[in-house]
Amino acid sequence: MIYVVGIGAGGHDGITPKALNALISCDVVMGYATYIDLIRDLLPGRKFLCYSMRQERERCIDALKFSRDGSVVGLVSGGDPGVYGMAGLMLEVSAGSGEEVRIIAGITAANACAAVLGAPLMNDYAAISLSDLMTSWDVIAERLKYACMGDFVICLYNPASNHRPEHFRRACEIMLRYRSPDTPAGYVRNAGRNRETCGIMTLGEIKECRVIDMSCTVIVGNSKSCILDGKIITPRGYELKA
Repeated sequence: MIYVVGIGAGGHDGITPKALNALISCDVVMGYATYIDLIRDLLPGRKFLCYSMRQERERCIDALKFSRDGSVVGLVSGGDPGVYGMAGLMLEVSAGSGEEVRIIAGITAANACAAVLGAPLMNDYAAISLSDLMTSWDVIAERLKYACMGDFVICLYNPASNHRPEHFRRACEIMLRYRSPDTPAGYVRNAGRNRETCGIMTLGEIKECRVIDMSCTVIVGNSKSCILDGKIITPRGYELKA
């Protein structure tokens, strides 16, 4: 048995009871070292296997091996395993093996960060990762363009890193071709953790923000989004039904 478990975007209180119960049932827990460190104290006596970035396939192969040997395995992802996580790859690797794989949902960064910023995702939105490790920048740029043309609220995952510090600025430049610089925007760093910080501003301002990095998630509003009492709100349209 393999559980692919989302441990949420923050600390222990962001892990759902279902996710925690799945991990408690496991003999072996494996995943990116940072995520293992977040949950290690909740699971005494378990065997832990830690991996670095870009070892995703190795994790899945090892999970399958341990499961075939009779262990109950927990493969952890930050946030939700089906949102830029391990769920899809684990299902691909295990296909045809006969091993049971169960996906356990978690609170993804978009939802955790939206709650900090207010209610920016009340209407249709698009989630776009700015990492070009697996998707070319040309494709990312096209997705940004069409999300803007469709007037989606846009949630940006993996906005910037040491290896691609200009991607976020380039993404903002694309969005500014279709959106007013006064469009509400915000970021949250380390959502749900002790070092959580956030900022609410405009799209024009956030383009120049130098604190955006891989620990952040950024949300850019649509044409209807506004800032009220220091919170971003994207109206759902309920007042039109009154």
